[in-house]
Amino acid sequence: MMSPSARFSPLPLLLFALALAAAFWRAPSPPAPAFEKPASAIPSNLPVQFAAERLPNAGESAHAATLAQLPDGRIAAAWFAGSREGAEDVAVWFSVQGRDGWSRPRPIASRETTAGGTFAYLRKVGNPVLHAEGSWLHLWYVSVAVGGWAGSSINHSVSTDGGTTWSKPTKLQTSPVANISTLVRTPPVPLADGGLGLPVYHEFIAKHGEWLRLAPTSQIVDKVRMTHDVRSLQPAVVALDEQRALALLRDAGPGPGRVQVSTTDNGGLTWQTGAALPIPNPNSSVALLRLRSGRLLLAGNPPNGREAMLLWISADEGKTWQATRSIESAPDGGAEFSYPALLLGRDGRIHLAYTWRRQGIKHAAFSEAWLDEATQ
Repeated sequence: MMSPSARFSPLPLLLFALALAAAFWRAPSPPAPAFEKPASAIPSNLPVQFAAERLPNAGESAHAATLAQLPDGRIAAAWFAGSREGAEDVAVWFSVQGRDGWSRPRPIASRETTAGGTFAYLRKVGNPVLHAEGSWLHLWYVSVAVGGWAGSSINHSVSTDGGTTWSKPTKLQTSPVANISTLVRTPPVPLADGGLGLPVYHEFIAKHGEWLRLAPTSQIVDKVRMTHDVRSLQPAVVALDEQRALALLRDAGPGPGRVQVSTTDNGGLTWQTGAALPIPNPNSSVALLRLRSGRLLLAGNPPNGREAMLLWISADEGKTWQATRSIESAPDGGAEFSYPALLLGRDGRIHLAYTWRRQGIKHAAFSEAWLDEATQ
């Protein structure tokens, strides 16, 4: 019989140590390219206008809308819907706004299609993000194999025909071990080299924002953490110039929460924690947009919950903010208006989509003049 000491092998311990080191090791970051130069600020000449409508239902429960503008000018929307959030029947649904209104939603990613494309077992799918880039329409979305949202991975698919057909999804390799706990929620920022900066976030144990730098071929070039003293999620990012960008994040710490801030002055190579905004955040997603006038628009919720969808505007690159409009509210509570998505149309109109009572998605389109009318 072998002695206990003779049976001991250091190999498993060595493998564990190597895996642990890989989880915390990070390769030196390559030089960061500049952001794509933001368009010059010009006054918006659109008159006061506002219109809102519900998108056609795609399930009993709907959440987490995203918007993009197609080359022909139509607005596309995607969101996840099913019997309830996290259910096996949840899929990512897609609709396009044409002359006759929004098209009938159709599923473009599901648990079954994602498992078939990535050859991996999946339990559920979640948050989608659309981004139009020339004739390409990108779709990133979350999937989970084990556990809750903290066990998420990100999948990527592309359409070259306006969302009619999609490539098989591929899974982004965002960590060297297990490849879990990276989620997407907000749209990317174009980079000067043709790549993209994709805001993502981490939920397993710690909660914090991250920045994925993607090459023009969509491969991950770098990943950078957005460090905060409080737990934070779902960074929404706008470029201020070719080197500076502002990220506003959901406060996931103990309440009362405020919109958290992170900034970069070197093209996303590093991110610094900024002072939280004096704007409340009840642990809920926010959306951020640079308007044609150069001002910034923020969409979010009131202090105590998700019973209203509110807008704020900043004329000094996010240093100070002024409340401007309440898009929708339920004074008696019991309703949810949350997870906003913002898009600037090529005609200068502003598009907002958000979760409406968890029953569907609502879309609003308005002008800067309509925003300004409330503050005059």
